[in-house]
Parts: sequence; C-alpha cells; structure tokens
Amino acid sequence: MKQTFKKDERLSSRQTIDRLFKRGSTEVHTFYLFPFRVLYLYEAPTAVPVLPQVLFSVSKRNFKKAVDRNLIRRRCREAYRLHKAVFLANPERTPPASVAFLYLAKEKTAYDVIDKAMIKILQKLATIPHPSPTRE
Repeated sequence: MKQTFKKDERLSSRQTIDRLFKRGSTEVHTFYLFPFRVLYLYEAPTAVPVLPQVLFSVSKRNFKKAVDRNLIRRRCREAYRLHKAVFLANPERTPPASVAFLYLAKEKTAYDVIDKAMIKILQKLATIPHPSPTRE
C-alpha cells in the first residue's frame, strides 16, 4: 500500500463534519487517548474495504499562532499517513467511514509521542467491531 495522503482521504464534506460533531448523537462514537480525542462514524458496509476520511483539528484557544497549529497538524497527518495500513490488515473488519482527530494537549508534543499515540488509536479503530444497524 502506498503511504500517501490524498484529497479523497481528507474529510471535507460539511454535512459529514456536522454529523460528527453533533452533540448527543447516537451514531457518533468517541474515545480518548492522550493527546487525542477521536470521533468516528460508521456508514453502511461496502464490499471493497475503503480507507476512512479523516480530519485533524488543533484548537486555536490552546495555540494562538497558526505556525504552531500547522506544525502539530503536520505531525499528526504524517503519523497517520505512515500507519494507516493498519485498517487494511484485517479484511473482515470494516473501518469507520469518517474519523476526526482532535488534539487536546495544551503544549506542543514531540513527534514520537504523537506517532505512538496514532499507532495505538489506529489499532483500536481497526479492532472495534462495526455496530449492527438498529431496527426501529
């Protein structure tokens, strides 16, 4: 698998982003793993395993300078790009359709900390079972 991070892997749909950040929604799942909060959303499973669309967010409240926010976002994207193959390692599990990584730390973190956290997050996302659709 190529270690790229192309446009179609980036989450840019306003509608999907709104669904991910909707408070009290039962379709959005979340967990914390320092320095990230991870929000993810499942769609109907497809026959071909597709990588999820991802979004990286760094708070302007914690990092006033855009240079700092961009540095952290670049580190997060790089860690994701290098380790995203974890999703395709287990073909019977379908990855979430959309994932948002929210950076929560109050200070800049070294790349190796972000990298280790990203590996753990991706392994956890790859092993979480797909929720069965609820019938109403």
